Amino acid sequence: MALDEILRHGDRIAVAVVETSGAVVIFVGALWAALRFVVEGLRHRSAAVFTPIRLSLGRFLTLGLEFQLAADILRTAVSPTFNQLGQLAAIATIRTALNYFLRREIAQEQRQVGEAGADAGRGT
Repeated sequence: MALDEILRHGDRIAVAVVETSGAVVIFVGALWAALRFVVEGLRHRSAAVFTPIRLSLGRFLTLGLEFQLAADILRTAVSPTFNQLGQLAAIATIRTALNYFLRREIAQEQRQVGEAGADAGRGT
């Protein structure tokens, strides 16, 4: 077996592991958020209890997207073609934009939760 074939086989295994890890992170986050949504929805009827659940799900999605991007980078690591590089650039741009907007929304939600907590502490 030539070194080139060994590298390609190892790369395919690494891509599969990282891609699966990303999918598992997203699945676990979605499952966790769904369970919390049901439990909190039965306990409380306030919309405010769902903000922390959304924040948690957003973090899981962000981490899962990072794993997926890493898998895409690994996929093109061994002798990429021009077409593969173009696809990677498009995928990286889309996933980076998704991550940016997710992180921005998470930060905004955290500020709102912090402000609501501060207002409650002051009695307003």
